[in-house]
Amino acid sequence: MNLKGLVALIVLLASIACSFAYLGTNFKELLSSKALHQMSVFLADFLHPDFSVSYLRSIAQGALETLAMSAIGTLLAAALGIILALPAAGRLGLPAKSLARFALNALRAVPELVWAALMVLAAGLGPNAGALALALHTAGVLGRLFAEALENAPAAPSEAIRLAGGNRFSAFTYGTLPIVWPQLLAYILYRWENNIRMASILGFVGAGGLGQMLYIKLSLFQQAQAATVILAMLCLVLAVDALSAWARQRWVST
Repeated sequence: MNLKGLVALIVLLASIACSFAYLGTNFKELLSSKALHQMSVFLADFLHPDFSVSYLRSIAQGALETLAMSAIGTLLAAALGIILALPAAGRLGLPAKSLARFALNALRAVPELVWAALMVLAAGLGPNAGALALALHTAGVLGRLFAEALENAPAAPSEAIRLAGGNRFSAFTYGTLPIVWPQLLAYILYRWENNIRMASILGFVGAGGLGQMLYIKLSLFQQAQAATVILAMLCLVLAVDALSAWARQRWVST
């Protein structure tokens, strides 16, 4: 190891030590027999999930809310993203490009949880606030990705349509969109996978779905019911991942 690498390692270790000291982390108390016993009791309760029929029905309703929240949020984000991507790609002039890119940066700079907290205040508790929060943040992400795809698309097909007498809308619809559509669809499906996970978390700020159920059960120290919610989240994420992979293989790769 050279001198620069050694100095970097020393600085890194010193930074870690200072961080622990500043946070006041007490490893002795954390690893004490009392703390370990409390953790073992807490974890043991998670090993006995509640699979009663009545509770599974409420879990199914929460899962449907989470799924609908993520799907609607992603669809709204895709629509808003493509609207903002057109000027962001420079197709409507430089002023519109600068304004659209600023809007996209602002949308994705605010995390989903912050958007959810704002939407809960604006739209009230429930999955509607979660869907709007996902739509706003994801629109910023998808809009940027869509704009880059449009910028990198070959211009020859659309120019040929324009030279043949077609308008700008026809040139985009029949010349550019068929080329970039598989890439746009891949982006949408990927963000849907991410939004399923995020939709399960937004419930912690009152946005409904499985996240809100998990927050309530953990607040009441009902570990058995919380374990069931966590298992439902896992199954939902795995199912959406499998569906998204199948859709990409069927619609994007072909």
